[in-house]
Amino acid sequence: MSQKARVFSFDYVVKDSEGKEIDSSEPGQPLMFIEGSGQIIPTLESEIKNLKIGDNKHIALTAVNAYGEIDKNLVMDIPLTQLPPVDSLKIGDNFWAETEGGRRPFRVVKISDTHATMDGNHPLAGQDLSFDVKLIEIRDATDEELQHGHAHGPGGHHH
Repeated sequence: MSQKARVFSFDYVVKDSEGKEIDSSEPGQPLMFIEGSGQIIPTLESEIKNLKIGDNKHIALTAVNAYGEIDKNLVMDIPLTQLPPVDSLKIGDNFWAETEGGRRPFRVVKISDTHATMDGNHPLAGQDLSFDVKLIEIRDATDEELQHGHAHGPGGHHH
């Protein structure tokens, strides 16, 4: 008999290497993930899984253990003729593309007269990060959550 996957709920604040806050959970709205589903950084997940409800922990991750180092092969110049009309194209736009590693998002980081520079790296790639987390809840994942591949908040399914 296999053990059922669990849902972990935690509050967090994430900061860059300079101590600047990048993101945080909203009060009363912890981040939830199903263990082993790849929904959060694997190193962060392994640290959280060792906590008990109510525990607080500071977790420092090097870039390689967070969102990885910057892969220069994922930064490329694409001719504007291969993209939507330039008058609607802007920095920060996201596109999906097939790569050797599978389908991934690319964002526009620069636009010239003839090309757009696209970056397929995670926006936080190359950065050391620190997380201050508090474990709020651990529970068994429901069959519906396992079928959908993500945790559902209080009251069931919300998208």
